[in-house]
Order: sequence, then C-alpha cells, then structure tokens
Amino acid sequence: MYGEHHNLINELPEYTDKIHELKTSNAHFSRLYDEYHDADKEVRRIEQEIETPSDDYTEEVKKRRLNLKDQLFDMLKS
Repeated sequence: MYGEHHNLINELPEYTDKIHELKTSNAHFSRLYDEYHDADKEVRRIEQEIETPSDDYTEEVKKRRLNLKDQLFDMLKS
C-alpha cells in the first residue's frame, strides 16, 4: 500500500527486543538500521508524490531498502 510505514518494528515485530538490543550494542546494525529507515522515508515521500523522481530511481531506492532489510534480518536471526 502506498505511504505505508515499513519500519523494522512493524515489519518484524517478533524481533522488537533484539532490534533494540542491537541498535544500542552493534554500530554496524545501528548504521544499517538508520539507512533502512532513511530509504523507507524516501520511498514514502515518493509514493505520496511529495517527491517525483524517475521510475528508475524509485526502483533503485526500493531495492536498496529491501537489501538493507535482508541484511538486518540476517543479523537478527544470528
């Protein structure tokens, strides 16, 4: 759905405690977490037509968000 929040807590609620733990204890996780949320905010702004970049750029940001989510999820599972 357009404009939907995809923050990590909403996407992976079963990992809420581990997300908090890693955000405060793992600098790499924290950096990826921040990058993920920046990408998510950018996608929402595009979907809400606040920003109107090219379709190629929009797809690039969505792919970056997905890649970051995959990396974060792998860290949460380990």
